[in-house]
Amino acid sequence: MAVALLLTTAPNSRMGKRLAEGLVQNRLAACVTILKGALSVYRWGGKVEKTAEVQLLIKTTARKSAAVRRWIEEHHSYEVPEIISLRVSAGSARYLSWIKKSLR
Repeated sequence: MAVALLLTTAPNSRMGKRLAEGLVQNRLAACVTILKGALSVYRWGGKVEKTAEVQLLIKTTARKSAAVRRWIEEHHSYEVPEIISLRVSAGSARYLSWIKKSLR
């Protein structure tokens, strides 16, 4: 069973915590790390925007990635939330094993 790291952003810590807790409580993620102080620069509606955000690092399995994506889309406040999935090719064997066990 492969491990995946999904990335999303949230407009503030409150929304980030809500997303993180929901994902862990529903056994969609073993762990979600919330990083404060992110600044996103992007094009939206024909203009370049700058927005302070929090970055979420979601540790899950590749098999649960689609369910994580759907859950974020249903519960996120953004019209088009960032959802990027990266397959983990290597890491601490004990940590990767813990992720898998946590999601059974």
